[in-house]
Amino acid sequence: MFGEALRFPLAGDDGVKSILIGGLLGLLGFLIIPIFFVQGYTVRVLRVALEGGEEAPAFDEWGDLLVDGVKLFVVGIVYFLLPTILMFISIFAFVGITSVSTAATGEPSPSALAGAGILGLLLLAVTVVLFFLAAYLLPAAAANFARHDDLGAAFDIRTVVDAAFSADYFVAVVFAILVGLLVGVVSAVLSLIIIGLLLVPFLSFYAQVATYYLFGRGFAKGMNLDDGSGSAPSAYATVE
Repeated sequence: MFGEALRFPLAGDDGVKSILIGGLLGLLGFLIIPIFFVQGYTVRVLRVALEGGEEAPAFDEWGDLLVDGVKLFVVGIVYFLLPTILMFISIFAFVGITSVSTAATGEPSPSALAGAGILGLLLLAVTVVLFFLAAYLLPAAAANFARHDDLGAAFDIRTVVDAAFSADYFVAVVFAILVGLLVGVVSAVLSLIIIGLLLVPFLSFYAQVATYYLFGRGFAKGMNLDDGSGSAPSAYATVE
């Protein structure tokens, strides 16, 4: 699967062209809208990977890419909403406790500071765990969304969790991390020279395509989609 992922972004008639387009969109990312097109393309990559395709999709039907990109953005916001809220609660809890203590006594109470610190650390620990969990589940949610072409499928928690905690999906995530590290090292080296620095957005897009291919293949294998048996029962089991 690792070797397939490294080959996939450049495979097919549209591979090189898509990398060039994706890299250019990355350079224009400060305009925001290009980011949605890139995200829409990754949804298309997931669909190809879920079907066991070996060639990178084309950048076409831009309206569909934009819509899928916006939907994927919404999915990301929802999955990271809880840990983000909890992070702000931990900050406000620490500041609130110390402020109340200071207002009452004129200076921070050691016991209040200790209590605020313990509460803040506990909330922070839970927040970190939830952030990692959201980051781990999000690609599976995106894959289920891509599979059914239905935003609601991204929140079919039973299917998402079943896929995410399969051995195949875990291996895919590990491979995705390795791809990111590999491309990161190459990008760091290239960043030392001006010409090489211009190649970084294209390498970043290459890594994104490769990792989403891995997520799609990990989801498909984890849910036994490759052998035609389908996924675990869900509200979207009949949608293909």
